[in-house]
Amino acid sequence: MDQHDISLTVNGQMVRRRVAARMHLVDFLRIELGLTGSHLGCEHGVCGACTIRVDGVALRGCLMLAVQADGCVVETIEGMSDSGVIADIQEAFHQRNALQCGFCTPGMLTSAAELLARNPDPSREAIREHISGNYCRCTGYHAIVDAIADVAATRRKGNAA
Repeated sequence: MDQHDISLTVNGQMVRRRVAARMHLVDFLRIELGLTGSHLGCEHGVCGACTIRVDGVALRGCLMLAVQADGCVVETIEGMSDSGVIADIQEAFHQRNALQCGFCTPGMLTSAAELLARNPDPSREAIREHISGNYCRCTGYHAIVDAIADVAATRRKGNAA
């Protein structure tokens, strides 16, 4: 099997491993590093359950090979949660009951964080559009949109003070 040495930063820690050329990044994170917050759903980049950040951009971990992440900075839901950068989004999801089974939640939180970083005042339509690539079979999305809108409003109020 074709193996490659890779070196990347994952959640602030330098990681070096030898990986199969065809190993997907999300499989690398889950299997090699034990970071199981990013889920495998469709394995076609459609469901959003594997959403992570690579070099600051949210993307689908099932569509990127681990060897393509060589030299990159990768942030998983574990790293974003541990750093506190998404604490307000997590709290809003909890308060609004915007999660049920939790399978989509890591990807949804990652996508919400990306949206709010790009657009601190998104309309409900912009929120729906941004999270449209993250499938949720439980909630119907209303509570998720409410939670993201709440965070945006709270952040705007905090910045105005």
